[in-house]
Formats: sequence, structure tokens, C-alpha cells
Amino acid sequence: MSFYGEEGVARMESIRNFTETYPLLVNVIWFLLFFIILYLLRRSLLNRLYGRLKNSGHWYVARKIARWLNNFILFILFMYIFGKNLTGFPTAIGLAGAGVTYALREVIVSIAGWFAILFGDFFETGDRVLLGGIKGDVVDIGVLRTTLMEIGEWVNGDQYTGRIVRVANSYIFSSPVYNYTANFKFLWDEIMIPLRFESDMKLAKIILLEVAEKHTGQYNDEAALAWDNMKRRYKLENASLNSQVFLSFNDNWVEISLRYVVDYRERRDVKDKLFTEILQRFEQEGTRLEIASETLEVLSGGSTKMK
Repeated sequence: MSFYGEEGVARMESIRNFTETYPLLVNVIWFLLFFIILYLLRRSLLNRLYGRLKNSGHWYVARKIARWLNNFILFILFMYIFGKNLTGFPTAIGLAGAGVTYALREVIVSIAGWFAILFGDFFETGDRVLLGGIKGDVVDIGVLRTTLMEIGEWVNGDQYTGRIVRVANSYIFSSPVYNYTANFKFLWDEIMIPLRFESDMKLAKIILLEVAEKHTGQYNDEAALAWDNMKRRYKLENASLNSQVFLSFNDNWVEISLRYVVDYRERRDVKDKLFTEILQRFEQEGTRLEIASETLEVLSGGSTKMK
């Protein structure tokens, strides 16, 4: 007498017959079962890690690793479960290979771009870049596209517009990639002020350097250290990280320019502080420092005269 009894034997026989009659359906059921189990495990693990990693950059990395690992395991399971049903698959792919390659050439180049981004030190999440004509902060690097939080456009200054832009990874092969933050998170910025020829230029230089030191001096030490690290990695000349003032003039006025180093994230705020205090200091000096402007004087007879 069988260990399972007659009913058990009949049930096992019916299951075996069903498996042999519908092998593909059984494989699909197994695959869906593993898919659900992996999904629940991934969600459970991420929920436990969220409390520890939510306030750090490691949360993003953990999510990406969990997703890649999940997809890799699913791929292995798919090939294992459906391997016997895919005997003709390589042949079909081989025959259609040329057509598929041509139709998916942009996709293939974007995937190659993804590998280049991961291992070529182009940029990483959090960097501010100009990619494919779009400037923004990198918030995600996908297999086909890089996602940027856009800055600029109709917004003056390096501030967010609120638009999320997805740029194909293939652009790294066809256009320059500008990285504003790689290894050196500082920028050289300049402001230009037109002054009348009668103004005291020496006094103007002194005021501009004092104001610049007040609002940008805190960046000098950190910028110098970052620049030294850059020089160890690249062949670079020495560059002045201290604030500088330059003079030039044209037919209408003297242009006095202030050049300074600033953190890329605070560029607009610092420029606002500089202009505000410079304007106040110039007003205190009265006629010694007068900002120039271009005006047109309408004369009798309809002619105009520039002043």
C-alpha cells in the first residue's frame, strides 16, 4: 500500500499530468511566485533600512543596489525556469540581429553611455552638469537616461525651474559634458560696475576688495585645499583664489570688475549681497564714486545726443 494512500497517489498523478500537459503555464506560475517573494523581501528590507539611511546619501544608493540585485536574480530565475522553452530563441535573435541593432542603435548607445558614466568618472548623482544643452543637478542615473533637476532657462541665476528633464546617456559621446562640481565645487564669478571718469578708482578698488573679503573670504581656505587636490590629479597652473579687481574703459565710462571665488550653490545669494553692500558704500561716498549710465538727450529739431 502506498504511503500517500490511493487518494494521494491519484492527486499526485493528476498534478504530474497537469505539469506535463501545460509545462509553460507551470513555469509562468513559478516565475510569478518568485517575483512576488522577491518583491516582498525587497520592500521589507528597504523599509527597515529607511529609518537609518533616510537622512544620508546612502538611501539612494541602497535603493539602486536593491533594484539592480532584484532584477539580476529575476533574470537568472527566468533563464533557469524558461531555459528549455527558449531553444529557438538564439537562432531567431541571430537572424533578426542586424535589423534590431539598426532599430535600437540609440538605445544601444545610451546603454554604452550608462556604462561610461558609471566607470568613466563623467559625473555622479548630486553633481551640477550641462548635458545635451540642459543644465541642472543630477538626481538619477538610469540605464538609458540621466535625470536632471533643471536650473536656469527663464529663471535668472543658478536656481531650479521646477522641471525634471531626462537626457539620453548617448549625449556624452556626441557633445561636451560640463561638470560644475567634480573635484572642485567652487566657481569663479565676476561682477562689473560702470563708473564715471571723474570717480576715485583707487577708493573703488579698496571698497570692492573689502566687500568681497567680507562675503566670500570664508571660501578661500576650503577652495585652496580643493585646488591643491585638483593639481595632484590634473596638470593645472597656479590660479589666484583671492578676490581681484580689474579696470578697463570705453568711450562712455570706466568698467571696474570684481573677480571672486564662490560655492556653486550660493552664487546668486552672494552676488546679491555684494551688489547690495557695494551700492550702499558708493552712496556713502557721494560724488567721489558715481555709477555711470547711458542716457539720450532729445534736442530741438528731432536730433538726439548721447550723454
